[in-house]
Amino acid sequence: MTSELSRQSHRTRRGGTPLAVAIAIAIVGVLGMLVVDHGPWNKPHAKTAVVANMTTTGDAARNAGATVIPTEPKRLLEPDAPGPRPVYPVNPALPPKNF
Repeated sequence: MTSELSRQSHRTRRGGTPLAVAIAIAIVGVLGMLVVDHGPWNKPHAKTAVVANMTTTGDAARNAGATVIPTEPKRLLEPDAPGPRPVYPVNPALPPKNF
């Protein structure tokens, strides 16, 4: 009787449960890393020059002999580029098509 049960259990035995648990843990781990690395609390924030001067960025710049200055504001109207304008080829006259 024992030999029949052991043979029967080997035939119907499936090893999918540990594999399914391992896959579930891997998926939860990857999703957890994505949330931690790319969450809304991890976005870099740009500092203005005034704020940067009062923090360690300003201290490091002064120690290196540099200064932190604001960037120049962008002009509303950009001037034309210097140099000649590009020349566009003339479209040749196409011969009339006879249908």
